[in-house]
Amino acid sequence: MSEPLLVAEELEKEYRMGPEVIRVLRGVTLAVNQGESVAVIGASGVGKSTLLHLIGGLDRPSGGRVRFAGEDVFSRSESALARLRRTEVGYVFQFYNLLGEMTALENAMMPALLQRASWSQARERAAAALAEVGLADRLAHRPGELSGGEQQRVAIARALVGTPRVILADEPTGNLDPKTSEVIWDLFLRLQAERGLSFVIATHNHELARKADRGYRLLDGRAVAWP
Repeated sequence: MSEPLLVAEELEKEYRMGPEVIRVLRGVTLAVNQGESVAVIGASGVGKSTLLHLIGGLDRPSGGRVRFAGEDVFSRSESALARLRRTEVGYVFQFYNLLGEMTALENAMMPALLQRASWSQARERAAAALAEVGLADRLAHRPGELSGGEQQRVAIARALVGTPRVILADEPTGNLDPKTSEVIWDLFLRLQAERGLSFVIATHNHELARKADRGYRLLDGRAVAWP
């Protein structure tokens, strides 16, 4: 069997608040295969967001390591780490993180522009991604003119434009009603099947988490297989 795409090994993360040390992660180990969806469940405050930030290279661990395609992520130079974030990993957040003054198309173009694609190439890639998530008729709409579910689909399209191998989704349905939440999860699973993408989805929703191929529960700073 081939090596997993993404591996976290004994990840630790602690924060200092004055003299106090807060240990959020105490040795998290997990693996994600290419084309696999993995749910990370747990209540608010257990470290789900922290874990996603570490495995996506947005933050550095206090201990342990992350391997992506066999390479130690944090042994890379800062420029190589930034390139990993731009080209290999896509991010979807609970509150969408869209730029309000930009249209859906312009928001979705951003990863391509950061990869130094031409304006026309970025526009073409963004329009195709928005069509893929069912928003071909919303290209000129700004976030304030879209529903929560539509804004999240713009965020997903933006992640796709970077052509990542894995998408990290942090409570992607936490701001949505149950019906829309189902739509977003089903979209993830369709993209997994059609594109061969890997997904790591942090959620407190156990019912939706069961749609993933596998799951982990964060408990006392460690990850245990779930269910």
